[in-house]
Amino acid sequence: MLSSLPGVGPKTAMRLGLNLLSRPASDATQLAEALISLHQQVGFCDVCGCFAEQGRCQFCDDGKRDASTVCLVEQPVDVLMMERGQGYRGSYHVLHGRLSPIDGMGPDQLNMAALDKRITNHEQASVTELILATSATVDGEATAHYLANRYQSCDVKVSRIARGVPEGGELEYLDEHTLSRAMDQRILWDQTGL
Repeated sequence: MLSSLPGVGPKTAMRLGLNLLSRPASDATQLAEALISLHQQVGFCDVCGCFAEQGRCQFCDDGKRDASTVCLVEQPVDVLMMERGQGYRGSYHVLHGRLSPIDGMGPDQLNMAALDKRITNHEQASVTELILATSATVDGEATAHYLANRYQSCDVKVSRIARGVPEGGELEYLDEHTLSRAMDQRILWDQTGL
């Protein structure tokens, strides 16, 4: 069972299992109870689809965040990664996947109904911008194109996160697609930003 977890191969699973066996039974019981309570206590936000303990997540409950800007991500963990940057203060929407016909993931399997509701519900803060932050894979790009086309007729600005050379990255370690994208999306040098 342990080897079915992401990043845990057979050897690591064996080490973890042996470690649990060498500990007191109370440690294994505590771990089992924590795993059981995880599914009982943590679910998904009613508004954005991120992790939440009750109804709404901490991001949707934060009145200081800009509810008019919505960053679309594939999975709840992507929200946590975006928050590590500490630069984005808008809201989120988790799709819970990306379009992938091979895997049976179409628009109906994504968290689209809640997003449609957010865009058309003007009782709450009106959504003025959607930021597409899907992955740079073929499926992620297809999802971004689908979303851009779906909401182009709405009165919503649609933008895409930048792609290219990472901060502190060495050119020799980048693939040709990343370098090509970086060249296509180059920006003017801002002399005042030095």
